Amino acid sequence: MKINTLDVGVSQIVVAGIMTLFSFGNASAQEKGQIVRLARLVIDSTQLESYKAALKEGIETAVRVERGVLTLYAVSEKNNPSHITILEIYANHEAYQSHLKTPHFLKYKNGTKDMVKSLELIETDPISPKMKIKS
Repeated sequence: MKINTLDVGVSQIVVAGIMTLFSFGNASAQEKGQIVRLARLVIDSTQLESYKAALKEGIETAVRVERGVLTLYAVSEKNNPSHITILEIYANHEAYQSHLKTPHFLKYKNGTKDMVKSLELIETDPISPKMKIKS
């Protein structure tokens, strides 16, 4: 779903780098049926702090309680803080569809709909799916 095209920014480069750090085990994301996408948003700058608080709450809840949510990682551009990119990784299509129906996602979506100036959802393929996060 593409609502508005955003300029290529620092967050896109950062998230591309982050994506190479995540482990998908021995099989590729496609083989395992994982959903890997980027959500690029532009937020109304007058509501940015409220948006970030709602996003943080939604992400932390989803990662904590939803087994199929493997990663939700949000970054904002240093020189354009109202430009936010979220890396989303779901175990499979069913996990993604389930996520969309959870109370915490609906609270986030409904609570921030007037804060979001544009949203672009980008389906992706991991470049290096076997990479792991160092601990």
